[in-house]
Amino acid sequence: MQAVDYTTLMAICAELQDDWLPARIEQVYQHDRHGLSLALRTLEKRGWLTLAWHPQGARLCLDVPPPQEPDTFTLSDQLRHQLKGLALTSLAPLQPWERVIDLAIAKRPGDEPLYHLFLEVMGKYSNLILTDAQRQIITVAHQVSAQQSRVRTVQTGQPYQPPPPLLATPPLLTESLDDWRERVQLIPGLLSKQLLKSYRGVSPMVVKSLLAWAGIDDQINNQALTPNQWENLFSAWQIWLQRLEKADFVGKRLPRGYTVLAASSDVHGVKPAQEKGDRPLLAINEMVSEYYRRELGRENFQQLQHQIQQKLATLIGKLQQKAQTFQQRLAAAANAQQYQRQADLLMAYLHQGQPGLSAITLPDFDDQAPVTIPLQPDKTLIQNAQRLYKQQQKLNRAEAAILPLLAEVNQELAYLTQVETSVQALTEFDAPADWQTLTEIRDELVEQGYLTLSHGRPRRKEAETFEPHQGLTPSGFPLWIGRNNRQNDYLSFRVATEYDLWFHAQEIAGSHVLLRLPPGAIADEQDLQLAADWAAYYSRGRGEEQVPVVYTQPKYVFKPKGSKPGMVIYQQETVIWGKPGAVNSKEEKS
Repeated sequence: MQAVDYTTLMAICAELQDDWLPARIEQVYQHDRHGLSLALRTLEKRGWLTLAWHPQGARLCLDVPPPQEPDTFTLSDQLRHQLKGLALTSLAPLQPWERVIDLAIAKRPGDEPLYHLFLEVMGKYSNLILTDAQRQIITVAHQVSAQQSRVRTVQTGQPYQPPPPLLATPPLLTESLDDWRERVQLIPGLLSKQLLKSYRGVSPMVVKSLLAWAGIDDQINNQALTPNQWENLFSAWQIWLQRLEKADFVGKRLPRGYTVLAASSDVHGVKPAQEKGDRPLLAINEMVSEYYRRELGRENFQQLQHQIQQKLATLIGKLQQKAQTFQQRLAAAANAQQYQRQADLLMAYLHQGQPGLSAITLPDFDDQAPVTIPLQPDKTLIQNAQRLYKQQQKLNRAEAAILPLLAEVNQELAYLTQVETSVQALTEFDAPADWQTLTEIRDELVEQGYLTLSHGRPRRKEAETFEPHQGLTPSGFPLWIGRNNRQNDYLSFRVATEYDLWFHAQEIAGSHVLLRLPPGAIADEQDLQLAADWAAYYSRGRGEEQVPVVYTQPKYVFKPKGSKPGMVIYQQETVIWGKPGAVNSKEEKS
């Protein structure tokens, strides 16, 4: 994930200074333990300013409104008490070339600041600190004790001390080409790395832009540049410093990140390198907000998906072992009739018994074949027969007790396998609907008692909205696909009408697929095939070449009483072969 560098911070601050200051702080809301939002009101508009100290996504930017959920964090309570109703009058770097932004807060515009809110954008050491006018710390997002750091402590009641200054040289527009080149060339190595190490404020994004403007390969060694290349690179270096000085920034999303140095003037006739997939120019705050929401959303998605998959794998493994034990005990119970037959033989041939026998061979009732029966030497034949009858009765009782237990385990195993299939079908995070689908699975597992949340049980919304995947068949009929159990139940029992067709992979876990048909319409063979292909794709058989899929009318789909979410039975079905490979995976996120 691309980190917010000094150049990006200056671009964000410049844009905010021009459009959003001064502004009244109407609300403070903390949406997670690494970020909060300030509701700002100007004469013309209202917006939310995000202050985030996330280890990988520390940033300052205008953002979308936070979710409408309860705020239970202490930090936001303290900030709300101190800052609500005051004015944000300025925001600027605390010191040149340092990624610490000072947000000055006063009673009204033009007054001396009453508080300073320092946002330190420093990777895993990022922090948010509120001080009074004398820079005495009032509250802090993350307190740092002397045991945690011998360099700098950050605790309530202490005077605020800025982070230790960087050791690298600060860039200057007045520096000559020879001095600059000598510093960059002093230690032999990759040019891009030496630029990063030699000066403050230089980031991978800046280096990439400089090399692109100068038309220099990013893998070149700093000892291999020609005099002309050094001049071109120095010209690009000065243009970067001039753009910082003039606040001349333009944002642009790239396939693997973003830049705030887009639309630069040509450097010696060489235009900035354009990457395939570049997007249009964007406002800096809009671009930064979009990038980190997407990247952090993907990170959160992957973490939650991994957590759910690990839990499901553990649960399924235990259930499979339990089912195997029950099956072994049932196999043993199958010998009950053998014990009864042996006891009957002993009772029929009591006259052949002798004291002290450890075994006896008797002819079978049916075919007179010899049957050898183990005996306990200290017991008579009658006593041995009684023992065998008791063993037979015990096994019969065990079978009667085990069968319902095994059925219960198999039902639970089928449910968890269904959930696991839904999680595996969410191959990557690409849209908010993916996150909603995954959180619905998490909440369902919590409600069923398989997962626990650190903040208690999930809050059920009064009017839940579901977002199943939707597409169109070749004839233009809508195709709806449930991507978790809640969506499956929603499609099968709340959306489906008597005219629709319901699809599901046969006898394996998978999604409920609904082919929506208007009254009187008849689906063509290609429509049925596409629906079957999607049902096969969103099933346990995704990796197979062909998967049997059943389809029927929704009125023949039933939910057994007391069954878990997504579990149904069906009748009057027709079988069709679905081909998972026929589904274009890129269409999955259409």
